[in-house]
Amino acid sequence: MPFSVNTNLGALQAYNALAKVNAQTEKAQLRLATTKKINSVADDTSGYNVGKRLESQTQIQKAQLNNVASAKNYLATAESALQQINDYFTQIVGKQIDAKDPLKDTAAIAKDIRTLAAEIDSILKSTNINGAQLLASTDGSTAVSSPSYDVGGSAFTVDFASASYLNSVTLATAVGSSNLQSSTDSTVLTFDTTTVAANVRSALGRLGNLSQALDSREAYLTSAIANNSVTIGKLFDADMAYEQLNATKGQIGTQIGVSMLAQLNSAPSALLSLFR
Repeated sequence: MPFSVNTNLGALQAYNALAKVNAQTEKAQLRLATTKKINSVADDTSGYNVGKRLESQTQIQKAQLNNVASAKNYLATAESALQQINDYFTQIVGKQIDAKDPLKDTAAIAKDIRTLAAEIDSILKSTNINGAQLLASTDGSTAVSSPSYDVGGSAFTVDFASASYLNSVTLATAVGSSNLQSSTDSTVLTFDTTTVAANVRSALGRLGNLSQALDSREAYLTSAIANNSVTIGKLFDADMAYEQLNATKGQIGTQIGVSMLAQLNSAPSALLSLFR
């Protein structure tokens, strides 16, 4: 190899090797600091894109899981109210039969029925979540809407208040002043509660079906979120033990590289002995 002062090839090669070792060491140290394997798109373009898509999907699924909880709360509130109404209808039927006993005070029984009917009417018109009526409008004149929730897949609609299960207008009217709350004992004692009571039981059955569907959706979303989190972790999380080994190896390599660069950088000074 020719001796040259202007171009120290050995020192340049040592410098390049040192720069490479430093870059690798810094990358390992950055991964240790952030605990992330991918800190920029350049680290792994494909992994970064896939991971970010999964992160977005997971956030959506978490929001959908929150919607499941809200829908369950809606159903639970409605179920509690309908169970009370069903119990009151059962008591009313019992009292109507009891009134057929000639030895009973029918006027007192009729008063009891009116009291129960008033409770049913109150539950129908006061059951709400955040101001949204669940079973009947506040005046009992219009049916309530059926809320929809995004719980993943198709929209989940709480439709138990539809005419197929519980016609809130009819039910509210049934316990109105002209029926179970009538001032006429004969009307109260003979009013046929069969249809409205059946509607309440049908609504309760529908609530059970809807709750089962939500349980299934909740299980799916919970599993999907867990699986996505595992995949994201594999893509982004750094192997801390491995990166520590790389950082330590890089630090040692840097110290050796600096030493060798110093020696190679000073090698041309040996040429000065030729000019003495």
